[in-house]
Amino acid sequence: MLSYVKELIKARPEQMITYAELIGEALYHPQWGYYMKQGEKVGKKGDFITTSNVSDIYGRIMAKWFLKLKAERQLPGVVCELGAGNGRFAAAFIAEWNKSCDEHLSYYVVETSPYHRKLQKELLGTSIQQVESIDALKPFNGFIFSNELFDALPVHVVECHHDLLFEVMITVENDQLMEKRIPLNNNEIEMFMKQSKLKLNHKQRIEIPLAMGRMIARMADVVESGWFVTVDYGYSDEEWGEAFHREGSLRGYYQHEQIRDVLKFIGEMDITSHVHFDSLIRIGEKHGLEFVSKQRQDQFLISIGILEELENHVDPNPFSEVSRRNRAIRSLIMPSGMSAYFHVVVQKKGI
Repeated sequence: MLSYVKELIKARPEQMITYAELIGEALYHPQWGYYMKQGEKVGKKGDFITTSNVSDIYGRIMAKWFLKLKAERQLPGVVCELGAGNGRFAAAFIAEWNKSCDEHLSYYVVETSPYHRKLQKELLGTSIQQVESIDALKPFNGFIFSNELFDALPVHVVECHHDLLFEVMITVENDQLMEKRIPLNNNEIEMFMKQSKLKLNHKQRIEIPLAMGRMIARMADVVESGWFVTVDYGYSDEEWGEAFHREGSLRGYYQHEQIRDVLKFIGEMDITSHVHFDSLIRIGEKHGLEFVSKQRQDQFLISIGILEELENHVDPNPFSEVSRRNRAIRSLIMPSGMSAYFHVVVQKKGI
């Protein structure tokens, strides 16, 4: 993969590519991209863990919440999960649906990774329908769910020096991938920063998610009516201006270790950046997605009834099913747990 990226750069007249191009190749190249290759990504044997894989309670409580919405709003029994990974969330959601509802559930998975499509089919069989692009579902009416989708999209990197903005590019020097700053000359980036009112201090850098905007526009175009639930980590426009974030949020995850230099392990590790939540909401509204709420994940789970899933018991066995379930619930709602780092954004269209 590294050799391929170097040759890609050398083939360009300007001898450099954007960070967005690099990330796109590193994660999604059909043959060498991190998400496209064989190999476990999520869990103890992978490179990172996500809350939807902590316990099946996550998928089950989401299913119960959607069933409640469905009954209140007369919604169709149709779900689309964007990037379903190993399929554990879908399995839990479908199991709870089948337990609580007699109506047929149409569960679509938009998945580009051949490896993950294989895992999902092995786990879920014919209970899901896989498509490679959300465009294949147009027109869609139902429930759209994504967990850590937007943080994995390519981003541009911008840096400020003495009140002047530069885009950070990737070039090759001494046969090594290196950063190179050039004066910012991208109207889309400039417009994004203007609309977000992002002001950078000297030597501050930030990621600009143009791909996020394009993804939201596609989703809005495909969906006629539905609820959009986005689970991810990120910051508000105000939070991006805090000194703590002056080095940006672009990171790699390799064997559960955070890697600050994403030019290492190209194609071998996950690359991620924090989501611009205010921009996600603003772009959604521009394309007809009405903002409903944004909550920290632990607060959201409590608001939809996860505490009702806790069971009183006197079983002294810490490994019993009830004990394990209660521990999983507590891990999802403790302020010091994983959920404190995630937010849930709810939007709707045509409802």
